[in-house]
Amino acid sequence: MRLKKNAKVDLIAGVPLFAGCSKAELSEIASIADELDLPEGATLIREDDRGREFLILIDGTVKVTKKGRKLNELGPGSWVGEIALIADVPRTATVVATSPVRLLVITDRAFQHLIRETPSIAAKVLQSLGERLQTEAL
Repeated sequence: MRLKKNAKVDLIAGVPLFAGCSKAELSEIASIADELDLPEGATLIREDDRGREFLILIDGTVKVTKKGRKLNELGPGSWVGEIALIADVPRTATVVATSPVRLLVITDRAFQHLIRETPSIAAKVLQSLGERLQTEAL
């Protein structure tokens, strides 16, 4: 069963990167998010690969590892890969489905197009990144 637009908006609203966005802006982001189903064992992200998409878990669980060492286990509402929307850098970890998963996927290409068309989203994402950097710098 596919998510309704409001459910997509609610999931996206829970991502700190988009915390400053209005309901209308969140709706625009939701419009570029596709749903994807993957089986248990699927590799969603591979450490050191170039990032091309941001993922939000709708259902299922994933394991996050770095250099083969488990960092975390994530479930519905969690997200991975937000750096891929902003910067063309290698992935920092590997993410593998530990159950069948359903995801929202936002590609870097679609996001870059969206922020060119809607600069207010770009400004709010930059504000959010700045706040995160300040917190982590302490």
